[in-house]
Formats: sequence, structure tokens, C-alpha cells
Amino acid sequence: MSRTGTVAERLRTLGPIPKTMRAGVYREKGVVRVEEVPVPEVGDGEVLIKVAACGICGTDIKKIFQRYVEPPQILGHELAGTVVAIGRGVAKWKLGDRVMSFHHIPCGECFYCKNRLFSQCKQYKATGLTGGFTPNGGGFGEYVKAMPWVAERGIVALPDNVSFEEATFIEPINTIMKAVQKARVSAEETVLIVGCGPIGLQLLMVAKTVGARIYTSDPMAPRRAKSRKLGAVESFDPISGKLVEEIRARTGGRGADAVLVAVAHPAVVVEALAAARPGGRVLLFAANDPVTRIVFPAAEVGIDEKEILGSYSAAADIQQIAAALVLEKKLPVMEIVTHRFPLARIQEGLELAARPTEESLKILIAHE
Repeated sequence: MSRTGTVAERLRTLGPIPKTMRAGVYREKGVVRVEEVPVPEVGDGEVLIKVAACGICGTDIKKIFQRYVEPPQILGHELAGTVVAIGRGVAKWKLGDRVMSFHHIPCGECFYCKNRLFSQCKQYKATGLTGGFTPNGGGFGEYVKAMPWVAERGIVALPDNVSFEEATFIEPINTIMKAVQKARVSAEETVLIVGCGPIGLQLLMVAKTVGARIYTSDPMAPRRAKSRKLGAVESFDPISGKLVEEIRARTGGRGADAVLVAVAHPAVVVEALAAARPGGRVLLFAANDPVTRIVFPAAEVGIDEKEILGSYSAAADIQQIAAALVLEKKLPVMEIVTHRFPLARIQEGLELAARPTEESLKILIAHE
């Protein structure tokens, strides 16, 4: 749609909208360049959001540094900002609203939606939030456009006392809550969380709200200490080779009721299975790429009756309750933010996320 002629009849804007914007464009394996690109044009039923902050997700890192998607793309899906343009027919949002937006929203009607497998829905897989090029979130750009189905059902209003940075956690916390539910974590159960990076620590936060007794493991001492500060009973160094022994010693020799794996390494899955009790559950959160192959003893599943579960992306039917954990400040999400980079230094931020140090956890891109 052109921005001339009858645009005034169709498009409402919060002041003039520039024709171009700065964006971190994924151009080749491991490389994101800050470029001047067109601002997405808003059509009927669509909403334009000026991005204030965007988290760097492990999925972004895999796509960029392992080239799991083809460039050029503008990635970034953990975003929050301000509604600055509204297409004809949009009644739910007004100019100036402070919001966050999901990038995947299911149809709600297909076989998969009716069976609560939202991430397998065909519409869900069609990304509805874009900063340009192939739609893929777009939060690494200054503006993103929410397509009609996302504008209608995938945007969450932010109260004034919630910062944009806090709001970037709404989407990942939804994915975390879905995973904890999928693993059927319940009160008084013993849960082992493998990996104390940003995902592992968010798994800890949410599992703690259920009332589980939580142990963690990570090779980095500062991350183990952070997990204890956030509620882990104990945290172990897996390099010691005694993780399974330690967990069994604390569970009457049985093993953990549930093991949540937040590390994308095949060997970790084998150890997680060994740490789970007979009949226990192992939830794979990080092992979700199309290349990794996992080999494990068949008896762990076939004889010991352990379950291997997967959980991917967000769930539409827990959108409000998951968002409330952040909006009502029930989780200390900001305690895991260690670094903020302006858009001009996005490559530096991505490289730190890809190769974390003992001091780094959650990294945000803060738009100026």
C-alpha cells in the first residue's frame, strides 16, 4: 500500500513514519550488519510497532551462527515497543500503546490446535511479525509489523510500571511455562535442570512457582551461584563426572522425577536420562535443531520406562497466565540480564551470546 493518496483514510500514525530504518540484517553465516532498510508498510488489519528493546534468543544464535535459515533476514522475536501506526480495521489497539508482540500465533481451528499442539499449526509456522525480508520476528530492526492474525490475538498490552526490557521476557517465559507443563512438573517433585544459562535459569524460576525441589548443573561457577540465588537447593559441576551420583544420593537412590535439559549437546541428553528415575521424564528444550543426532541406551526408555519429551515455542492458551508472571513481577527476570548493546553494536552482542563468558547471561538489544 502506498503512503500517498488515500493513505489517510486507511492508516493512522503517531507522527510521521520514516521510509527507512536501521536494522541488524543477517547477511551470511555468523554475520549481521547494521543497514538502512525500508520500514515495513502497514496494510489493513496490521499494526506497526517501534521497537524499544529485544532479547537475543538461543534460536537466533543457531539461525545466524549455524546458518539454519538462509539470509537475508531480520531476526529477533523477544521484543517490546510502542504502537506507532494502525491499519484500517484495527480496533483493539490505539496509537501510543505500550506493547509486546508474539511472532507466532496459531489458527485455533485445525487438528493441531484442537489437540493443543499449537506450534505444529500451519498458520503458527507462518511467522506473523516482520521487519522486512522473509518474516522472522524483526526485533533487530527499529520497526516491526504485526500481520492481522498477530495484531488481533498476539499482542499484549503493558502496564506503565513494566519496562520494555522486562516485557521482552513475556515470549520466552511462555515457552518456559509450556515446557514445565509438558514435563508435568508438580509440587514436591525433585527436578534437575541441566544448564544455567538464560533458558535454564528461566526454567528454574517457573518450576519454582510450581513448588518443585530444584537442583541444577553447569560447568561455570558463577552460573551455579546464580541458580542457587534464584532458588536451587544445590548446584553441581558436571565436569566432576559425579552428577548422576549426586542426584541419586539426594533421592534415595532413585534419580530425579524430571530432568529439564537446557543445553544443546547430545552427550548431555545421555547423562540426563541416567539422572532421571525409572518412570521419570526428560524434557529437551535446547536440542531442537535439524542436524543434531542423539544416541542413548534403549533400555532407559524400553525397560526403565523413562519418557523423552520435546517442547518448542509458545502456547496460545497460556498467553495470559504466562504474561502475568512477568507483568505482575512474580519472576525476577531482570536478575539474569547482564549485558545491553545498542543496535550499532549488535554483532558484538550476538557474538557474546554465541560464546558466553562466566559473566554473561541474558543479552538485550536496546534501541536508541
